[in-house]
Amino acid sequence: MSDDLLPDLLSAVEQQLASPQTRYVAGTLERLLKGGMAEDEAKAQIAICLGEQMDEMMRRKRGFDEAAYREALGLLPMEDDEEEEDEAEEADEEPLAGADGGDS
Repeated sequence: MSDDLLPDLLSAVEQQLASPQTRYVAGTLERLLKGGMAEDEAKAQIAICLGEQMDEMMRRKRGFDEAAYREALGLLPMEDDEEEEDEAEEADEEPLAGADGGDS
């Protein structure tokens, strides 16, 4: 997931927070806030989970896996090094998208 997508993912999270169909997202936010996390950070972590699920959807050419999304939300909060690792992996993947993989 690119940092460029984060604003759009945060917007999608806001929609999920307002929707009665995705109450589990609001429940995750409430749990993270009760655990002492700042609201912006909590929403960002939820957005990262959403982005990871959307990435899987695109890679595997399948529909959105709501069960996997719920499971990922249940594993929050991410530790700081987990979040940095996810961002590093995503940065490593982006340049490879159009590369031929060779040095020649």
